[in-house]
Amino acid sequence: MTDEVAGFCRDCYAEVPATAKRCPSCNKPRLVRHSELHALNIAHLDCDAFYASVEKRDNPELADKPVIIGGGKRGVVSTCCYVARIRGVRSAMPMFKALQACPEAEVIKPDMEKYGRVGREVRQMMRDLTPLVEPLSIDEAFLDLTGTNRLHHASPAITIARLQMRIENEIGITVSVGLSYCKFLAKIASDMDKPRGYSVIGEEEAFSFLAPKPISLIWGVGKAFETKLARDGLTRIRQLQTMEENDLMARYGVMGRRLWRLSRGMDDRNVSSKNITKSISAETTFFDDISSAEQLRQKLWPLCEKVAARAKTTMKSGQTVTLKLKTSDFKSRTRSVTLPDPTQLAEVIYRVGAPLLIKEADGTAFRLLGIGISHLSEAEFADPPDMLDPEATRRANAERAMDRVRARFGTDAIIKGRGLKPEKPTAKPPKKMD
Repeated sequence: MTDEVAGFCRDCYAEVPATAKRCPSCNKPRLVRHSELHALNIAHLDCDAFYASVEKRDNPELADKPVIIGGGKRGVVSTCCYVARIRGVRSAMPMFKALQACPEAEVIKPDMEKYGRVGREVRQMMRDLTPLVEPLSIDEAFLDLTGTNRLHHASPAITIARLQMRIENEIGITVSVGLSYCKFLAKIASDMDKPRGYSVIGEEEAFSFLAPKPISLIWGVGKAFETKLARDGLTRIRQLQTMEENDLMARYGVMGRRLWRLSRGMDDRNVSSKNITKSISAETTFFDDISSAEQLRQKLWPLCEKVAARAKTTMKSGQTVTLKLKTSDFKSRTRSVTLPDPTQLAEVIYRVGAPLLIKEADGTAFRLLGIGISHLSEAEFADPPDMLDPEATRRANAERAMDRVRARFGTDAIIKGRGLKPEKPTAKPPKKMD
């Protein structure tokens, strides 16, 4: 492209001069301009209000109506369309509050099988462009389009725009795209112009773009850590940009290094499609069915340790903890909780799973118990210091210390009290008969 050509049209992909307000070829106004546009290769694609969009696609009568996907009056909002969001409805909101904010909303029970099918269709279209597709969930993924120019006879910027239009035309839902030079900024970009958005963040502007943003924008900064940083006087990324890496690490450990790097737009993680693990779990089938809450809880801890060990070995962490139970008549129950931050600690998994288990232990006989983590991410994002709960930080440090001991002396070198098997009562000697 020449210096006068600053971008392209998202509808017909024609080159667009820098001064044009509409495409000279199709007269449409959806133009993309950026000085680095055709040099960027990393994209993040995110389906817009995915569940609600699928329902609207399948029922055109819902097109202009507020739609909430959730579990009835006593449940919570799983997601909602943009019409409902304008009325104040949000994900995870109790359903009664959502209906107070938007009483005319259509409430639809989630159909995960259908959403999964549509999600796989979208993912296959991504893989038609590049083998380097890294799913983050059912409705979003990273794509690395490096080296695809000759294959698709276009730059990655145009190729991803064509995919965006293909999904809309062939599947019937809309997606938003973020294009950048790294995963961190590509994901931020995809959320800048929803729905049907196409946003670009280049390397030259990364530092200045990030400077005024809140620190919570940094991947892995949860609410608790954000509160701690605010107490330390740090609320904007520009403040981190003036600090030394060693100082941040001295204050916040491994999180300090992440703050320093990401505040400067430094993210060298690769988009990887190899051996993508969706979850890490462990389960056990009992020899005899168990209905006792205490016995079930004793069985839970070693499963949590197995999950944590596998997460640590594979350098993964999970943000959703899921409990699985199977009754004596082979009926399954699953209960999940999504955490503010990803974890790979057995103690955290247990403290989330145990209350779920006790709630289900209502006298029902169970033949199987399992626990797992999903919505996986890299280990570097796991278990940031919880400055609002010092005990949680101490428990995390204790578990890591136990891991070091076990790595040196074996897995049985140190055991938590709850991991000890209960002693069987000593049999009393028989009474002597006169």
